[in-house]
Amino acid sequence: MTDTIYAPATAPGRAAVAVVRLSGPDAGRVLYAMGGRLPAPRRAALRRLRDGEGALLDEALVLWFPGPGSYTGEDSVELHLHGGPAVLAGVLQRLDGLGLRLAEPGEFTRRAFENGRLDLAQAEAVADLIEAETAAQRRQALDQLGGRLSGAQARWREALIAALSVFEAAVDFPDEEIPADVAMRAAPILRPLIAELRAAALETERGERVRTGYRIALMGPPNAGKSTLLNALARREAAIVTATAGTTRDIIEVPLVLAGYKVILADTAGLRETADEIEAEGVRRAKAWGAEADLRLWLVDGAAPKAAPEAGTVSGLEAADIVLVTKRDLGDGGDPSVGRPFSAKLAEDLAWLESVLAERVAMDLGGAEPPAATRLRHRGLLTAAIGHLERAADPQAEPELAAEDVRLAARALDRITGRIGSEDVLDRVFASFCIGK
Repeated sequence: MTDTIYAPATAPGRAAVAVVRLSGPDAGRVLYAMGGRLPAPRRAALRRLRDGEGALLDEALVLWFPGPGSYTGEDSVELHLHGGPAVLAGVLQRLDGLGLRLAEPGEFTRRAFENGRLDLAQAEAVADLIEAETAAQRRQALDQLGGRLSGAQARWREALIAALSVFEAAVDFPDEEIPADVAMRAAPILRPLIAELRAAALETERGERVRTGYRIALMGPPNAGKSTLLNALARREAAIVTATAGTTRDIIEVPLVLAGYKVILADTAGLRETADEIEAEGVRRAKAWGAEADLRLWLVDGAAPKAAPEAGTVSGLEAADIVLVTKRDLGDGGDPSVGRPFSAKLAEDLAWLESVLAERVAMDLGGAEPPAATRLRHRGLLTAAIGHLERAADPQAEPELAAEDVRLAARALDRITGRIGSEDVLDRVFASFCIGK
């Protein structure tokens, strides 16, 4: 990290203000070359920024952050420009001419990680905070950025060190006056730790759903009202609605916010036997999406009632699913023993359904506090650590092998926060960031 990088930190286009960030050993020199003397650290100052020939580029607010007291841990500068495209283009051209390099996606945060300002779990939380669309996503990301997972990992690591010291005592000093059951003394340390790691691994799925969205599938035969309901809940014409059966062929996904959580609502192809190759593929995709959904709404045509989906099949009715007998505004409302009579065109029915869905989402994703682990990467490492510790906690395990399993578990947990991490993992994590962060 001997070079100095720059990047716009605000979205492209015309705006009141455009922010450009610089980080690296030449940040102060570049600011001096463009605007004269450096301002006091972390104090905004007005400066006239000039190009290489002395022509005025802009009057801007500038901030100087000498390292290590900056976001990246390096000397850093922020230029708060007028947000016109010509102003931004002129400043970026000047920075390039002064020998700076345009930053890669996530490079500022990667430098913060490599300089010890953030660990890897906190760096991932920065990306989650930028992507947050709902209050729940924001809360979870801020909790992670505040060090919840990092603190838990540190606590787990201390327990592993304590267990390892017991095993190593049995291995390194077999002839000393040490109780014969010394290896068994690690069990009271390992068993509660294994239980805590299992709980954290299970909670990861909840955290992942908060991040990516709770998936609700609209399922049922053709012309049952799935597309009509999707449009009603989305408050827009997201899907084509016609009287022709089989209009919907592919999955139509619409993001919603319910109870402060992101929800992905999907309209799917009508389920029926068909010789049409395209429609058959749509049915296959509908079943696959429904099988992975967190909640399914089965719609049954109330104008021509049919039996509800048969329980026990992969794509059939499950206990947690909701069955709606649709089009009650067109007739007698259908058979209430099949499902709840419903019409997407009646305000009271729509309000009831939104309330039910919000309650279900909050019940499935809510909790006393956000989960410690929130990504599939975290769950994989937690699962690996659990496997090693279960072997170490086996009463028949040899102390030498148990000690090695504890070391391997510690190594897996260290990868969560990046204490130990391969370059390809870091590349994948930071590649998901936007440029300028």
